[in-house]
Amino acid sequence: MNTTILTITGSDGTGGSGVQADIRLISELGGKAASAITSITVQNTLGIQDFHDLPRFVVHQQVEAIINDLQPQVIKIGLLRRTDVVEMLAEVLRKYKPRHVIYAPVLKSVKGEPLVSPKVYEAIERLLLPLCTIVLTPTDLPDGPRRHGEANKLASALAYYLSLDETEADAMLHAKTYLKTLPADYADGNSRSEELYNQFLAAVERHYDRYADVAYYAELLNVSARYLGQVTRRTANRSPKAIIDERIMTEIVALLTSTNKPLKDIAIRLGFSSQANLSRFFKKHKGTSPTDFQHLNNQNK
Repeated sequence: MNTTILTITGSDGTGGSGVQADIRLISELGGKAASAITSITVQNTLGIQDFHDLPRFVVHQQVEAIINDLQPQVIKIGLLRRTDVVEMLAEVLRKYKPRHVIYAPVLKSVKGEPLVSPKVYEAIERLLLPLCTIVLTPTDLPDGPRRHGEANKLASALAYYLSLDETEADAMLHAKTYLKTLPADYADGNSRSEELYNQFLAAVERHYDRYADVAYYAELLNVSARYLGQVTRRTANRSPKAIIDERIMTEIVALLTSTNKPLKDIAIRLGFSSQANLSRFFKKHKGTSPTDFQHLNNQNK
C-alpha cells in the first residue's frame, strides 16, 4: 500500500538536507511526498548563516491542510526550533494518530554547531518522542564522518518503505541498502570553495600592490564579501583581509631587506597613501617600525 508521506522540517536552499532533500529522495524512490516547513534557513554549501523560524500558527495551518486532505499515514519530522511548534505537533499527532511517525533529530550542524536550544529539546523529549514510532539515533547511521543530510536521507528512505506497509525492520534494511547505492556526493550541493579560494589567491597576487580591501576582491570574483570570508575561513582558517595583509607584508619585508629604496617609495609602490600609513600598517603586524626592522636586519647581516 503506497500512501502520502508528510515531511515536517526546515528548508535547506542547497537541497542537501531539509524538505527539498526529502521530496527529492522520496520522489526518486517512487513515493508521494507532501511537506510542511518549520524554518527557513539562510545557508549555502559552507554552512548556515541564519534561521527564520515560522510561527506556530503557520506551521499548524500547513500540517492541518495536508492531513485533512491527503491523510498521510507516514509522517517524518526533522528540524524543530520552537517550543510552541513542538507542542502543536504533539497535539496533532495525538489527534490524528498516523501509523508511523519518524523523528530524525536535527540538533547540530555537520560542523557540530547547536541548532536547537535545550528548552526546545526538553519539550521534544517530553512531548514528541513518546508519540514517535521510530527515532533515529547515531547507531542507525553508517560508520565514519557525518555528512550533511545523512540522517535526513535515511529517514526519507525509511519513510518510503514504511509507506509500502513494510515492517519497521524490513523498511530499515531496505532504506540502508538503498542509501549504499547512492553516489558519495549525492545531494552534497555544488561547493566551489576550493576553486574560489585559488582564484582569490591568484587575484591577490595580481593586485595586492594596488588593492587591499576585501570588497574589491569580492566584486572581482562576483561574490559577496561575506561568502568570500566563509570560503577562506573554511579552506585556510583565515579571513580574506588576513591573507591580503600577509601578502602585502611579505612584499614590504622583501623590499626592506633586499633593496635600498626609501620608505616613501615603497609606500607609493604598494599603494599606501603615505609613508606614515605604511609605517602604521607595518607596526600593527610586526610590532616594530619599518625603520627599526631595517636597522635590525642590517645589523644581523
